[in-house]
Amino acid sequence: MTAQKTALITGVTGQDGAYLAALLVAKNYRVIGASRRASTLNLPRLAALDVVKDIELCTLDVLDPTNVARTIEEFAPDEIYNLGGQSSVQASFQQPIYTSEVIGLGVLRLLEMVRLVKPDTRIYNASSSEIFGHVEMPMVTEDTPCQPRSPYGVAKLYAHWAVINYREAYDLFAASGILFNHESPLRGMDFVTRKITTTLAQIACGGQQILSLGNLDNARDWGFAGDYVDAMWRMLQQDKADDFIIASGHKHSVRAFVERAGQAAGLDIVWQGAGVNEVGLDRTTGRQLVGVDAKFYRPSEPDALIGDITKAKKHLQWQPTMSFDSLVEMMIDEDMRRARDGQVWF
Repeated sequence: MTAQKTALITGVTGQDGAYLAALLVAKNYRVIGASRRASTLNLPRLAALDVVKDIELCTLDVLDPTNVARTIEEFAPDEIYNLGGQSSVQASFQQPIYTSEVIGLGVLRLLEMVRLVKPDTRIYNASSSEIFGHVEMPMVTEDTPCQPRSPYGVAKLYAHWAVINYREAYDLFAASGILFNHESPLRGMDFVTRKITTTLAQIACGGQQILSLGNLDNARDWGFAGDYVDAMWRMLQQDKADDFIIASGHKHSVRAFVERAGQAAGLDIVWQGAGVNEVGLDRTTGRQLVGVDAKFYRPSEPDALIGDITKAKKHLQWQPTMSFDSLVEMMIDEDMRRARDGQVWF
């Protein structure tokens, strides 16, 4: 009988942490969920997937290397999935130093403590498509040169190269998943997709809100978070550690996301104007449903990139299972239910 593996997940209360915890529980792992304040956690995402009772919680702060070392000693994890940290690109412009500490140096501290305490632990690091920034070709591979355009992207790139360095210098099994945008009904309200589906669902249920957005023509490669955590797990089951792009291979604009979400909610949105004066109207009533606010524009935007998942398909036998339309419909359906039930999400 195969011995039960132990996995430590940082950021277990987030979207990815919850989906990954559910996946690992189903695979009979002992799952340790780490957060900076484990005793005061609110666990709606884990509760939504019915796995709260199946995991153990601990306190871990990647800013404190002694805390990281003690946690590794106590639980002796076979695998660590580093999914925690400051997750907002927009917020990184307001908090560049904190973002760099948590995302960049936090990963370095984790790698170093694994090296010193339990070097046979396998480490997954959540990298990001934001490391690419400005590139010459819209389809990017793992070898595409990086030119990040936000403090978040810069910090992620530092962490990405720290993983490579520790893999090469100390033979750690450390791998990064270069994840493109991935969404779900568990996404937080500080992400534009969740903001879109929640607000349109509330409007469709009688609310009087106006959905206020930034650049409607900004395009992203969006996939389903439940698919992407499966790729994370597969990366740590390989014979050799490596880095992989995890993406859908297709891009859609914010405008297209709004239109598809509106359709799923029973709203027919038409556009008038341009730039910050553009509005989205209900075709039937003429009521304004969407507006553009310059405060939601970022100081600099990465190019509209598409992830090439050829390497993941070949080596991980992984590919996404959910289409863009199905993803948007899933999110709208859940937000419509929440709106009808008066449930508040965050």
